[in-house]
Amino acid sequence: MSREKTSYKIDKEIVTFAPFPTFALNQQGKVTIWNDLCTTNFGYSDNDFKKDSVHNGLLSSLPEEQWNRILLRKDQLRFEEVQLLTKDDRFINTTLITTPCVLDDAPSILVTCILDQIITRVDDSVQELNDLKNGLLSTFMVVNLDAEGFITHGNQAFLKTSHWTPKRIIGKTFWQLFPETVESTEIIENIWQTINSGEIWDGEVEKITKDGLPYWVHLTAIPTYSNVEENYRYILIEKDITNEKKLKLQLEKIAYIDTETGLMNVHRLENIVTEMTNEGRHFLFVYLSIDKFYTLRELHSNQLENNLIVEFTKRMKIYFQDSLMARINENDFVVITPLGEWFIQGFLTYLKQNPIYVGNMAVPVSISGGITHSPQDQSNFAQLMKASLATIANVREAGGDSILSLSSETHKALNRRSVIEKRLLLALDQKNLKVLYQPQVDLATGNIIAVEALVRWEDEEIGVVSPDELIPIAEESGLINNIGSFMIEEACKQAAIWQKEGLNLKVSINLSVREFRDKNMAKSILNTLEKTGCPANLIQIEITEKFALEAEAETSIIKQMRKLENAGIVFVLDDFGTGYASFRYMQLLPISILKIDQAFIGSLLQSEKTQRLIHGMVQFGKSMNLTVLAEGVETIEQRELLEHYGCDAIQGFLISKPVSEIEVSNIVATV
Repeated sequence: MSREKTSYKIDKEIVTFAPFPTFALNQQGKVTIWNDLCTTNFGYSDNDFKKDSVHNGLLSSLPEEQWNRILLRKDQLRFEEVQLLTKDDRFINTTLITTPCVLDDAPSILVTCILDQIITRVDDSVQELNDLKNGLLSTFMVVNLDAEGFITHGNQAFLKTSHWTPKRIIGKTFWQLFPETVESTEIIENIWQTINSGEIWDGEVEKITKDGLPYWVHLTAIPTYSNVEENYRYILIEKDITNEKKLKLQLEKIAYIDTETGLMNVHRLENIVTEMTNEGRHFLFVYLSIDKFYTLRELHSNQLENNLIVEFTKRMKIYFQDSLMARINENDFVVITPLGEWFIQGFLTYLKQNPIYVGNMAVPVSISGGITHSPQDQSNFAQLMKASLATIANVREAGGDSILSLSSETHKALNRRSVIEKRLLLALDQKNLKVLYQPQVDLATGNIIAVEALVRWEDEEIGVVSPDELIPIAEESGLINNIGSFMIEEACKQAAIWQKEGLNLKVSINLSVREFRDKNMAKSILNTLEKTGCPANLIQIEITEKFALEAEAETSIIKQMRKLENAGIVFVLDDFGTGYASFRYMQLLPISILKIDQAFIGSLLQSEKTQRLIHGMVQFGKSMNLTVLAEGVETIEQRELLEHYGCDAIQGFLISKPVSEIEVSNIVATV
């Protein structure tokens, strides 16, 4: 049976005089009729949806799959407990009924909103559940997640504490509610694994507000199964315990003692280390971290008679009995000792000989540790901590359960990193960075059509700093925004100069997701274009797959990208194939060019598998109506094969290495 036969014909009066807020949609999901009750209850007028979709406003909490089901119009649908977003950023609970119909001889969808607030239910059991729900919502912070961990709703108590608004929180992920630290990541993954397996997670956890401010909650995460979607959804019920936590931390800081273990805390440790280094004393700074602590504690929490940390601390006190000891955080410790490295490393053997038991079974405690010499390796507390964490990262990368000294390579790298951070501030202030440009050739015409702008830095004190070394340090120190601003301005200036010379060369700039988290990023770029007199269509912005994956979950970033796209700027997906395997961002982000990473091009002539892979990448790009660009092309054979596959453009040493703006003009003249 066709869709038209399953629809029934209605008049406009049915919508206009319906006893409930009711509206009609056309096949594209655009509002065609909007009754007065919709305006009264939701605040929108029909003019609000002439340009924008109702799915971006009133129905923004409705998952994409449910929205698509409505537009298919195959049958009448009923959606319970839908959160409608009003124009003044409030949520209204409703039951949504969608009916395929024919309106003015056009296939349409009739949408009826039965609001909970205007319907009195007769069924006592349902009313009791509603009363219970309303009690929870008024007492606790409540967040709803879909099966993939995307936020579909947050109640007023949560929004007030987290500083989010109803419209902004929708589409954020569960993971974005927590700090980006190693400890927090392990806790979050443990919570997610627990509720994904259908179990309830309960405990205390640190979270962050929209502004990045920390707060603490007692969290109960509950999985609920949806028979309609045949998948889990999740409810987070939270109680704010920030004040209690702050009071506890203040008392611990005053006393300089960790109340659970009796060890000194990190504040006291810092004072002691500062005193010792000022006196020129030699000692070993031993950082010990329990591997997979939160998972370990969760697995054995119901069986351990004594606290895992208390039992571990007892063994540490016995083994390092003549040394100073401190607890850094829940599962990290520091020992200040004059003892030799062989003795320190023997602690692992001691733990195996004196295990922590659950009944008759030993708990498999694994330790990753770092030994740093003071003052030979590092000379102050901050440096000792940074060196220790770098060593432990290496230990964990190698499998953990080991205590190693700071290697000479890591020692040199840390010292160089520290110098680079200081010198970079000076370089940015004095504008000592420079920009080189690597040409890109259109394979169909053989003409140079664009260049990629690449930052270069040669410091008089530390020499050449490669981009692979510079960019990670800039991102960690927060200076990446300054570099980005410098590159944008230089690229716009140069593109404008070339245009005046008769060269319509597009200039590509690499930008990070961190820069786009600045809500004024798009505005700043457009201001730079205006100031430099550069047409927007001469600028391309290159983003990585990691950028794309993070951006797809942040509507503010997508809006900024769309704003720049509307102005004429083109977005390029860089390093395609080397990042995260998610194609959802292809639908959400305004990507026009696909850039195949040079890692694939390097083995193009040696591997048939690589050839098939690159051929598939090109075909994929074509199927998405994208321009396909390959970077790292160094030989004529690579060029010919890429041209055979249908690749649109190439970049690499076959054309030119990165060169100055003057050399670009010379190369263009000779092509």
